[in-house]
Amino acid sequence: MTLRRSIVLSLLFAVLILSCHQEKKTKQSMRPQKNSTAKDILGNPNYLAISYGGYRKSSREFQPTIAQLKEDMKILKAMNIKVLRTYNVQLAQASNVLKAIHQLKTEDETFEMYVMLGAWIDCKNAWTDEVPEHTIESAQNESEINRAVALANQYPDIVKVIAVGNEAMIRWATSYYVQPNVILKWVTYLQNLKKEGKLSKDLWITSSDDFASWGGGEESYQVKDLEDLIKAVDYVSMHTYPYHNTHYNPEFWGIDNDEENLSSEEKIEAAMQRALKFAQKQYKAVSSYVESLDVKKPIHIGETGWATVSNGHYGPNGSKATDEFKEALYYQYIREWTNKEGISCFYFEAFDEPWKDAHNTKGSENHFGLITVDGKAKYALWDMVDKGVFKGLTRGGVPITKTYNGDKDEMMKDVELPALKKVKAVGF
Repeated sequence: MTLRRSIVLSLLFAVLILSCHQEKKTKQSMRPQKNSTAKDILGNPNYLAISYGGYRKSSREFQPTIAQLKEDMKILKAMNIKVLRTYNVQLAQASNVLKAIHQLKTEDETFEMYVMLGAWIDCKNAWTDEVPEHTIESAQNESEINRAVALANQYPDIVKVIAVGNEAMIRWATSYYVQPNVILKWVTYLQNLKKEGKLSKDLWITSSDDFASWGGGEESYQVKDLEDLIKAVDYVSMHTYPYHNTHYNPEFWGIDNDEENLSSEEKIEAAMQRALKFAQKQYKAVSSYVESLDVKKPIHIGETGWATVSNGHYGPNGSKATDEFKEALYYQYIREWTNKEGISCFYFEAFDEPWKDAHNTKGSENHFGLITVDGKAKYALWDMVDKGVFKGLTRGGVPITKTYNGDKDEMMKDVELPALKKVKAVGF
């Protein structure tokens, strides 16, 4: 063997060894960190969060199958989503989501997904023909909490948070809301289970509710039970919806007089920046109230979002807030802010859910998703389609494509300019 050939073979061998070593390091870096906790995940921009419902029909009688849930989990992983929020454990979806994630982790050691498991809380006579009794809780709450505990213990590697109730204290939830003492009761119960070793000590307990319910709005909410609740939870999960406030509190919404000479897109961008400031103001209001109690707790956003279709308050005959262009801007702005500030944002929501307003297909509640029921990525995600993020992935067996066939000009035909404001907003 000549010296030159020996050198060449030695170099090739060294390159091969280096390549194998690098591949091994890459695989190791892709593996989920062992024993990740809520403390590690929440507020970490590498763990994007989202609210999830996998319902594809106009009734929740049609529960998504494990195969359908796995389809969705793969789509969300491709979007770099690693934390999901679910809402109840009465129905099969939440437990099946956990089964789907468990199966995916078994099939692929690099698959990483965690869950904020919601336990639904009601008052007595909620969702019945009888008058809701808001000072008495539903007898079903105990079994709901127990189901959540069982799932958290069955899947401790996946369930990292239990949320007691969803918008369960806000008074506009007239069908079912309860008093803060009910939420406090169950949060305390779960915290005691942790102390007794019957739940993981690293499991975080919260309640997910409107900013006003956390003391950021009317003073009438700022009661002793709420103070004790804030002290009892591991973090505050607050909701903020500038979208709904374009109708109910529209002082921030519209085109300022000094913006008349801007292009249409620039006018909308300015309006959406004010929408972001509205959300930031509500976040600050909750933060200030928590600080006033001399309590230091993380505050994350359990829900915020922007619908893309509305034939009601937010459509062409209302605030004109609704379309894919505005949703995309809000999604971009809210992610940029929360990632920068170390705030987890469970953006509402991943996919459209047609059951939410089953009798009105164009009702806004059906259309908060970033992806349609039939697997079309809305404008907020068009760049991901272009980058091949969804290559090989399907929903309902159909590849992920763009809405409007990717034609922005066609999409913009459905975009309405908000009205010119009569008075410039103060404080935004």
